[in-house]
Amino acid sequence: MNIAVIQSPGSNCDQDALYALRNQFGADARYVWHDDSSLHGFDAVVIPGGFTYGDYLRGGAIASRAKIMSEVVRFANEGRLVLGICNGFQILTELGLLPGALIRNGGLRFVCKKVQIAAVNKTSPWTKNVDRVLTVPVAHNEGRYVADETTLEALRRQNRIAFRYCDPSGSFTPESNPNGAADSIAGVLNEQGNVLGLMPHPERAVDTLLGGEDGRLILGCLVGA
Repeated sequence: MNIAVIQSPGSNCDQDALYALRNQFGADARYVWHDDSSLHGFDAVVIPGGFTYGDYLRGGAIASRAKIMSEVVRFANEGRLVLGICNGFQILTELGLLPGALIRNGGLRFVCKKVQIAAVNKTSPWTKNVDRVLTVPVAHNEGRYVADETTLEALRRQNRIAFRYCDPSGSFTPESNPNGAADSIAGVLNEQGNVLGLMPHPERAVDTLLGGEDGRLILGCLVGA
């Protein structure tokens, strides 16, 4: 499995993603610079977290206009796997590959802690193996997912809400929602289900030395693990 990890100025989770994919899963993961123009030879794409271009304008806005992103759109539209984590999720919404937007956290503060998420969709490539509540870290300032009610209703009806924030028992409560996201949404899918935008960081939860392994259930989808 050949996986492209997109690098942009200001991204800071690219090394985490590369380490997780290479060292934990044995994937052939390689960096692709934002100014490159080809994804030839790759089977999947990861757009990692960070603060691309310093989050000027808004998170992901400038990075979404990088040269490589037209290839990411083509790649996604061909039905191949694309994962956007944190800032990568923001980029996917800016590209129009996913609906809605990510805005300032409800408390107007940076949030960095472990949270629990539950898979809502049970059939996508990203969620079909997730049969329990997962504990994964978040680290974001603009992680609050929002969309108009028509879009939210479409996501519910089409089973495109991938993950929601929850408490350890799996209940969706205001207290378990770290950023005020609509419907406690932590991740959404495109219509085909091959594109996932996820605010928490599964690449930081792949080893007990890192505090847990629950992220393996998500990243493992990229390599068929």
